[in-house]
Amino acid sequence: MRILIWHVHGSWTTAFVQGPHTYVVPVIPDRGPDGVGRARTFDWPDNVIELPPERLRDADIDVVILQRPHEYALAEQWLGRRPTMVYLEHNAPDGDVPATRHPVADLPGVPLVHVTHFNRLMWDAGSAETTVIEHGIVDPGPLWTGEMPHAAVVVNEPKRRGRTTGTDLLPAFADAAPLDVFGMRTEGLADHLGLAAGRCRSHELAQRDLHSAMARRRVYVHPIRWTSLGLSLLEAMHLGMPVVALATTEVTEAVPAGAGVVSNRIDLLTDAVRDFVADPLHARLVGEGARTAALARYGLSRFLDDWERLLKEVTR
Repeated sequence: MRILIWHVHGSWTTAFVQGPHTYVVPVIPDRGPDGVGRARTFDWPDNVIELPPERLRDADIDVVILQRPHEYALAEQWLGRRPTMVYLEHNAPDGDVPATRHPVADLPGVPLVHVTHFNRLMWDAGSAETTVIEHGIVDPGPLWTGEMPHAAVVVNEPKRRGRTTGTDLLPAFADAAPLDVFGMRTEGLADHLGLAAGRCRSHELAQRDLHSAMARRRVYVHPIRWTSLGLSLLEAMHLGMPVVALATTEVTEAVPAGAGVVSNRIDLLTDAVRDFVADPLHARLVGEGARTAALARYGLSRFLDDWERLLKEVTR
């Protein structure tokens, strides 16, 4: 099967392209948002190929995975026909929640796939056929050493996104343990929050380097208020890290008892960070529980099997 998919969400796509198909990603000369091409900071297999828009009409595409509303028109324009399509929604709704209408609501013949049950519940999809295929993770392995008594946080653009990503909560966590914040556009975060540089350090790493860096930290902190289920949280659990997270969106489903501490009480969360930092053995045992839970629910083989069933249904 030949699947057209735009490079929009690198971490999710890294798992998706581990399947048995040929994955065609559009590429344009400036590698802008509608033609990023192959990933440069993620390791993708050789069955992911780049094609410019003018070559897509002859590419014999079997199905298109849409991830943004305007891709519907792009697919028809670039392929010269209306192909079989599936719309993949990565995000929780913004705006007038829970009355936010999904862009494909009532669009005939385009199934809507959510990545969490919370997202499916919160979006108004009208009469669109909806399903949930939960995340799958390419297992980085049990890399946790916890040798550094720091807390790791992974978030992109924390200064711009503010309360959505819990950026305002970071000073409280920094009081419990030094923070290492990984992600795009994290530079200058300590100054932005009025924190000493030693309490909040910024790092922007490729994924292949990120996992080993995270695993050296004692605990993973997930302070995000409103987003879909962050893949970095699931990756931390795969690494064998104990996790401390806000009890928002899908987190309560993803982090069972014994895998970390989940609460909306900041005092309980910061106390948990202090406890993990002070007790490496406790951190290791909880991290092992986190890894076991993540492998059971968010393993790659289940994810790929779920997608294979859906793709066969829509292309039948």
